[in-house]
Amino acid sequence: MELESLAIVMAAFLFAAFVKGTTGLGFSTAALPILVLSIGLKAALPLVIIPSLTSNVLLMRSAGQFRPTLRRFWPLYLASLPGIAFGLALLAWVDPLVPTAVLGTVLIAYSAYALSQRRLALRPSLERPLKIPTGLVTGLINGWTGSQVMPVLPYLMALGLEPNRFVQAINISFTVGSLAMIIGLSRLGLFTADTALVSALGVLPVFAGVHLGTRARRWLSPDGFRRAVLIVLICLGSGMIVRSLI
Repeated sequence: MELESLAIVMAAFLFAAFVKGTTGLGFSTAALPILVLSIGLKAALPLVIIPSLTSNVLLMRSAGQFRPTLRRFWPLYLASLPGIAFGLALLAWVDPLVPTAVLGTVLIAYSAYALSQRRLALRPSLERPLKIPTGLVTGLINGWTGSQVMPVLPYLMALGLEPNRFVQAINISFTVGSLAMIIGLSRLGLFTADTALVSALGVLPVFAGVHLGTRARRWLSPDGFRRAVLIVLICLGSGMIVRSLI
C-alpha cells in the first residue's frame, strides 16, 4: 500500500474510533464509507476487520452476560453464516459498483433510522420466528457490503433489551460476522498477509481514537455530535450511490 493510501486508512480508523468513543456508533459504520470512497470496497473490507474485532471484544468483556445472551440469540448468529457466504459469493461475482451502491443505501437507511429516534416494539411472540430471517439478511448484507448493522440493530432494539444485554447481543453478532469475514475474504484472496498487517496496525489509532472520543464527551455534546456524524454518513452514502451510477 502506498504511503498516501496508508495515511488515509489510518485517518479513517482514527476518525471512526473517535466517533465510537464519543457517541457509541459502530466502528465499521463510520470507517467504511471513507475507505470505500478512497480505495474501493474490496480493498476496504479486509482492512476494517481486526480494528473492528478488537473494539467489539473490548465491549463484550465490559458488558457481561455473555452466556445467557448467546443461549438466547444463537439461532440468529448461526443463521448469519450462510448469509455471509452468499453475500461474499455476490461480492466476487457482481460488479463492485453494485455492492457499493447497496452499502450507500444501507448507510442512508441506518442513519435515517438513527436520526428519527423511533422506538420500535416487537411482540414477544415474534422474537423467535424472526431470529433466523434477521440473521440471514444481516449476514447477506455483511458479506456483500461489509455493513453489520442492518437489520439486526432495529430487531434487537425492538426487543427492549436492557443496555448491557443489548450491547452484548449486538457485539456478538458483529464478532461472529467479523470472524466469518476473515475466513471468507481469505478464500477470495482479499484478506492476505499484507492486508492483515495494515489492519493490525489500525488497532493503534483505534485505541487512541476511542480514548480521545471518551475524553471529548466532557466538552462535546455526544447527542449533537452523533447527529452531525449521521448526517455526514447520509452524505457519504449518497456520494457512494452517485459514484456507482456515474
